[in-house]
Amino acid sequence: MEIIYGFRFLNNTFAHQCILMAEQYSQRKALWAITKASFRAIFRNPSAIVFSILFPIVFILVFGSFGEGIPGRSKIAFLPGTDTTTSLYDSLIHNPLIKVVSYQTAKGDIDTAKMREDLEKGSLDAKVELKQFIDSAGQPHYIIHYTSTTASGNAIAALKQTFDNLSFRMERQLAGSQFNHFQIVPRIYEVRPYHSIDFILPGQLGFSVLFSTLFGIAFTFYNLRETLVLKRFYASPVNRINILLGIGASRLFFQLINVIVLILFGHFFLNFTLLNGFDTFLEMVIMSIYMLFILMGVGLIFSSIVKTDTSIPLLINLFGFPQIILSGTFFSIDVFPKWMHPFCEALPLTQFNDAVREISFEGAHLTDCWKQIGIMGIWAVVTYVIAIRVFRWE
Repeated sequence: MEIIYGFRFLNNTFAHQCILMAEQYSQRKALWAITKASFRAIFRNPSAIVFSILFPIVFILVFGSFGEGIPGRSKIAFLPGTDTTTSLYDSLIHNPLIKVVSYQTAKGDIDTAKMREDLEKGSLDAKVELKQFIDSAGQPHYIIHYTSTTASGNAIAALKQTFDNLSFRMERQLAGSQFNHFQIVPRIYEVRPYHSIDFILPGQLGFSVLFSTLFGIAFTFYNLRETLVLKRFYASPVNRINILLGIGASRLFFQLINVIVLILFGHFFLNFTLLNGFDTFLEMVIMSIYMLFILMGVGLIFSSIVKTDTSIPLLINLFGFPQIILSGTFFSIDVFPKWMHPFCEALPLTQFNDAVREISFEGAHLTDCWKQIGIMGIWAVVTYVIAIRVFRWE
């Protein structure tokens, strides 16, 4: 929770000057004065620095230290032509250490282009082709062709161990001590390295922006209303929109500082990928501004509907924690059942995380993220329609 400091200056000095100088007072100067005083108030609260910058950096360091390839089930996809009638195929799809990903289209074809794309960015660990033939003695022989990339990190070794263990067990069942029924043919090729920080840092950006903005905006406007600062502003010559813009702009500037610090820290100290350099950095900042704009509206709603300040953290947690868990902040939403995916993808933080990851690692541009921007736009419209209706000056 942020406790607002520094607004006595606004209450006792600036508002008084606005009333005395009504005729010649400049709205532009008023906007600048409110923004500057609000910005000073933020920095007078040490907890703002701790929870907005230092806390996310600690999270990045902790989760980034897990190394390449987060432990879990190996994700594979079967290529067209795979023999699905064999016991080996059945053993693979029922293996608890393997998750089979389907790339079948609505027409029944296999989308090999999408499969290769996911393989090269580490979303898929291997594409597999199974072949079987019967020798002259009537004994089955199996060939496992699998292709992987260096983007999968430690998952390559885990997958190889899974194939070796499976073939060993099936050999014992087929021929006791004769081990000649299985042939494993790997192919590993190098691609652009994918570090765990490339997944972790965008999620931490969303985490920092979400909670810092909601707590900052909600408590700021609640305290300004309760101390009658907003009421005095309302009675001053300053345009009401300038009052909201000034306070909102100060919070926006502060959060942008946090975003810039986190991106640069991740890039220069933890090898976070900025595929297109400064262009990627700039587009990540623009997406962060977009997300901040949405969350500022949510904060305005919370500050207006609560009766006491003790209710604000409850509302923020009810809104924020489901998104932290379900939006791919710490782990991919693929771990959830498929029936949950539409709900996860409807969350604004999910779309922000996906867009930032595509921009940073895959080299996408804002024009390529129209889906994410569109869903976030729906949230923005709904949020500000509600905020306009419920906002109170006193």
